[in-house]
Amino acid sequence: MNFLHLLLPDFALILCGYVVCRYTALNRTVWEQVESLVYFFLFPVLLFQSIVRSPLDLGATSSLIGAGLLLGVSGIALAYLLPHLPGLAGRIDAREHAGAAQVAFRFNSYIALALSERLAGPQGLLLIAVLIGVCVPLFNVAAVWPMARHSRTGFARALLRNPLIIATALGLAANFAGFRVPAWLEPTVARVGGASIPLGLMAAGAGMRLGHLANQKALSAGVLAIRHLLLPFVAAALAWAFRLEPMQATVLLAFSALPTASSCYVLTSRMGYNGPYVAGLVTLSTLLGLASLPLALGVLRAWVAA
Repeated sequence: MNFLHLLLPDFALILCGYVVCRYTALNRTVWEQVESLVYFFLFPVLLFQSIVRSPLDLGATSSLIGAGLLLGVSGIALAYLLPHLPGLAGRIDAREHAGAAQVAFRFNSYIALALSERLAGPQGLLLIAVLIGVCVPLFNVAAVWPMARHSRTGFARALLRNPLIIATALGLAANFAGFRVPAWLEPTVARVGGASIPLGLMAAGAGMRLGHLANQKALSAGVLAIRHLLLPFVAAALAWAFRLEPMQATVLLAFSALPTASSCYVLTSRMGYNGPYVAGLVTLSTLLGLASLPLALGVLRAWVAA
């Protein structure tokens, strides 16, 4: 599989947003409105549609769900512990960490869906939908908590007002209730949700300030190492421990090595944190996926199957 072809569109859109914002009349004033549109409307629609698209068979995928949740908890714990690790204490700014911690454990759902379909067809889509359904609520709560805690805003209030968490909760409730988007409405919903990906990536590029990465070298290296190096190894260990079927192990390994979510930038920016810095991390994460995906799906998958 050519991972460059898979990740190039996302990177090209980030670069496009950067160029358009810097060298045309479509400056930050325009892109701030785009961020609001993506955050409050387009991306919530995509989340809802992704979760309700396929019935969640919790019984048949219980081992995959257990491994996925443990993988997610591991990523969250590592991200939260980063400023307290030996050698890093005092070198990581607490506010910057609150906004950037999510980069270590969140994932690009668009690439997840595309990659799973290429790896395992419709069954792969169903398995990744299960992981999205059970992990997105956990990841969104974990992404909001450090920022709400550091800014001393009410955590419950921040959750209840977060459109991504609202969309996820509604999607899960609708899925378990057996609701499906009506066939006549599905094309419109798909187009609305689909628009969130290119606009979100371009907004990340428009907000990017690569100079911010140099100011937070330890934090940048830490969150990206968790996302692209440590989590694939954790996933391989969990796939072995849970004795996952080959297809489930493949999906879990792919899930562990994905680039971080493009919406990290939008969430950070809308909550008043350093969006340009996180946009730079999103860009680097997209590039690092070219290394972590072959590691997970080549070396580590062979080890699990052995």
